[in-house]
Amino acid sequence: MKSDRRSVLAGTLALSTILTTRGEAQTAPPSAGGPSSPGLPQPHETIDLWPRELWPRGAPGAPGSLPDEVTTERSADPLVTDRAVLGISVPRLAVFRPDHPNGAALLLTPGGGYRHVVVDKEGYEFARWATARGFTCFVLFYRLPHDGWANRADVPLQDAQRAMRVIRSRYRDFGIEPERVGAMGFSAGGHLCADLAARFAARTYEPADEADALSAKPFCAAPIYPVVSMDPQFAHAGSRDLLLGANPSKALEAAHSPDRNVPADAPPHWILHAENDDVVPVENALLLRAALKARGIPVETLLFQNGGHGFGLRKAIGKPVGHWPQLWRDWARTTGLG
Repeated sequence: MKSDRRSVLAGTLALSTILTTRGEAQTAPPSAGGPSSPGLPQPHETIDLWPRELWPRGAPGAPGSLPDEVTTERSADPLVTDRAVLGISVPRLAVFRPDHPNGAALLLTPGGGYRHVVVDKEGYEFARWATARGFTCFVLFYRLPHDGWANRADVPLQDAQRAMRVIRSRYRDFGIEPERVGAMGFSAGGHLCADLAARFAARTYEPADEADALSAKPFCAAPIYPVVSMDPQFAHAGSRDLLLGANPSKALEAAHSPDRNVPADAPPHWILHAENDDVVPVENALLLRAALKARGIPVETLLFQNGGHGFGLRKAIGKPVGHWPQLWRDWARTTGLG
């Protein structure tokens, strides 16, 4: 990471004005209108990714009529929220600040099959776990590809690239080292995490400010029970259809399968999957691992016999797979993330 460190530091130190901190109102986190889980930390702030002064119509490729954001509470337990948000037209980061920052940051991309983005189970819950251990966490509420945006298949990646750059541009605000920004994603968010780690240098939107000159490459990447392949033989059908549309070409499938696009300078990976996952076949994790190994990219792969899909933290309690957060942290230390 030495060359990346120099380029990231040079770019961030050159920033004199950060457009996302000019004082304009930021969009609130998704809310279903009910009370949040009592006693649990909530986001300290939000950051809109595409400020209107630079993108007057909002995020790139906006449709003529923007979708209406709707957040649904799916839990019947008032103590445990399980929200899902769809129709995201203002992609943004929900920020969790630790009491004692360790200098590292983590971009979290929750799942939802590219149909919606879950808030709690694969976003806020891990953010709370990680901030308690010193990580500054940014939960990304990314746009969904089926809402009429131009170039639908790259829309989530546009938001993830922009998010990495905005986080790095504000490193002083958050007490982090700009090169130490990792990525973690779950399910379809795991696809977005792996896609970012593979195509961080792809030009998916036109640069508009100083932040866009910074690298979007994660320091390390952790796809969790990830959607990876768009090949119908292995793909999660719902994610594939919503990302690529009906009857995509083989070329389009290949372009959006991270295992087919691993660059020689990809970051280290940590991959987690349960072999009895009946939603996203474990072959997705194995394909990504094989592609990384073929490129000589460091990769640690954890396969558990049981766990199913979407276990996050709450559904892993009491099972062997429940140890995964600490195993990830132990690995993250070996990369220098923290």
